Amino acid sequence: MTRRITVVTAVHAPSARFLPEAHKSLREQRLPDGWEWEWLIQEDGHGEEVRAYVPDDARVSFRQGRAGGPGVARTMALARAQGSYVKVLDADDQLPPGALGRDLAALEARPDLGWATSRALDLLPDGSTAGFPGDPEEGPMERGTVLGHWAANGFRAQVHPATLFVRRELLLALGGWMALPASEDTGLLLALDAVSAGWFSAEVGLLYRKWEGQVTGRPAHTDPVEREARMTVVAARARALAELGWRYG
Repeated sequence: MTRRITVVTAVHAPSARFLPEAHKSLREQRLPDGWEWEWLIQEDGHGEEVRAYVPDDARVSFRQGRAGGPGVARTMALARAQGSYVKVLDADDQLPPGALGRDLAALEARPDLGWATSRALDLLPDGSTAGFPGDPEEGPMERGTVLGHWAANGFRAQVHPATLFVRRELLLALGGWMALPASEDTGLLLALDAVSAGWFSAEVGLLYRKWEGQVTGRPAHTDPVEREARMTVVAARARALAELGWRYG
């Protein structure tokens, strides 16, 4: 029986032009025999601009919905998910060759682990890439590791939430992405870290595009009042989950 990985992408009009490159990176992934991927593209809103960039591929499903931010779009896409695993791929990012297979291998080998992340590189406008200092060593990450580092380092996690690969049932049990205007992916990552050990792959698993106009580059994203509120609720949720004592695996 064929098993499936669900790749989930939230998209809005400004980032839609990057979808063909994301699709190319997906087509270049190689999975073990008996595995396949599906790509669920969910537009954050209704319009006419995005559809033109959606690839003509039977493995790709496109839907639209009320605008509510990327977390809402990704969570709505889960209604169509058929895979036992869910992989995040933002519309403007790319997966290097082998990334999906490495994520899969890590969790298939360790049923006690609920999620995986990997090294990310910034993809700059001139096509060059830049890395980040402080990546953890390859291997398992015990519960609470990400929250501890995040809280001690100015609310910066040592692993990138845009590289997330997660068991679908665990993602659903935690309610999908947080209902926040930003940092919804960090909130999910810290919630996962509170209830489950994970895995970090030291090989590059994501090319994170930097471009003028991306949401994380807008002034609202760094507004100090909103940021403090986001970080407060993200931390409170993670700590509440940890204190409840429920855990995966």
